Order: sequence, then C-alpha cells, then structure tokens
Amino acid sequence: MNFDDIIQSPLLQQPHCEMMFPENWCQGRTAFGGLSAAIAVANMKHQLPDPRRLLSVSVNFIGPLLHSQPFSIETTILRSGKNATQMQTRLSQDGQVCLIALGCFGKHRTSNIEVFNDDSHSLETVNPEQVLPYQEGVMPAFFQHVALNAQRGAMPFSAAPSSHLGGWMRFKQQQIRQNELHAMALADAWPPTLLQMCNAPSPASSMSWYIEFLTDIDLSAEQWFGFEAITHHSQHGYGIEDAKIWSQSGQLLALSRQTVAIFDN
Repeated sequence: MNFDDIIQSPLLQQPHCEMMFPENWCQGRTAFGGLSAAIAVANMKHQLPDPRRLLSVSVNFIGPLLHSQPFSIETTILRSGKNATQMQTRLSQDGQVCLIALGCFGKHRTSNIEVFNDDSHSLETVNPEQVLPYQEGVMPAFFQHVALNAQRGAMPFSAAPSSHLGGWMRFKQQQIRQNELHAMALADAWPPTLLQMCNAPSPASSMSWYIEFLTDIDLSAEQWFGFEAITHHSQHGYGIEDAKIWSQSGQLLALSRQTVAIFDN
C-alpha cells in the first residue's frame, strides 16, 4: 500500500471514520508522523463546504498510533465563514488521543497587497543515483517508501558540528499529481536535524509541528521537492527546527517549524 492508496481511501470522505495502516509505514512502534498528519488533513479537505486553499496546519503528536489496529478519525468544523474555514481533526486509538491537528483553509480573494518571496535554495540539481538506500532493521520501516537525495548535513549519530540538513525528496511509488499532502508528509521523512549532532544512537520525537503553505501545490508525479532545515535553538532536551520546502523549479512552497524532543543521555 503506497502513500496515495492511503490518503485517497474512500473512508476519509466521512467526518467520522475508522481505518488502519500497515506495519511498513511505521517509525519505531508508531505511525510515520508525516503519514498520520496527512491522513488528518486529507479528512479535513473532504469536509470543506467549497474549494478553499490549505493555508496552515498545526499538529500535536500526543501518543503512539499503532499499525494494523483500527483507529478513529474525527473532524469537526470549528467555524466556516465566507472566506475561511477552520477545522480540528483528532486521531484516537483504544480510547487514547494520538494526534490532534488544526487546519486553516481560505478562499482566494482580490487584494491590492502583494509581497513576493525572493528566497532561493542552495541545493544542487537532483541526483536520483544518490538516493539514500533503505536498510531493513537500521532505518524506520516507512523509509522504504521514500527517496531522499541528501545534499546537506551528515548521517544521524555522527557528532556533526552543525544541524544544517537538506536535499531532494519524493515518494518512490508516485502515481498521481502531488499536492500539499505529499509535501507535508515528505518533509517529515527527514530525521530531526539534531540527530546528526548526537555522538551515539539517541531517540528523538516530534512533539508539535506547524507548517504554512505559500501557494497551492500541484506538481506532476515525477517532480521532486527540495528541503532545507536547521535547528535554531536546543537546550534541556528540546530543539526548535525550521525548514523550507521548495519546488524543483525553485519556488518556495511552504515553511515548517517543529518542536523536537531529543534523548541523548
């Protein structure tokens, strides 16, 4: 079962539903965070009263979401006005809340105010021949589904002096045009930037994640997304990681910020 099979499930059309995901989409004992967040947003999109662009998503990873067991998805429209809709989606399993997501959607409106982003990335051209190979038992199971052409940073647990990390990303089995769900899930496929600064294997966990989309995303199935990330601050076991997501043509698509817990002692 690939990413598109999961996020296009007819079950997600209903505001209250149950589904499962297979073991090969796990990281450790829990679901790959990018997948669980994408499931929540996919369910939100089905509940929109009319077409509206995804502006931002805030996700809190509260507890483990286990594979091959039913979990419930419940989306509530908090408010839907003329231009904006705000929703909350809750993923629960065995009576425990595992994830809560807040999504903000808006209609395009005429405005005289335009501020154009002129940022540029520092990545080289995609090299599909230098994709990180999947190693069973060494890498998280979900990694078999993603292709990462790493160009910045170091391997986890290599005591690197810097937290800079970046490269190109896409799903290995990509069948449909890509949207913000693909960009969001792929951005979470990279290891936390703090892991490369650790000098020994150390657990890390995303606690909260906020991502803002600068534009609609509609890319062909064969396109890659660019990713650049850095940790701005880390102390007392918690780090703040910022990232930018690019199109292969160099357009800035989204801004991301995560709070990451690191257990290096």
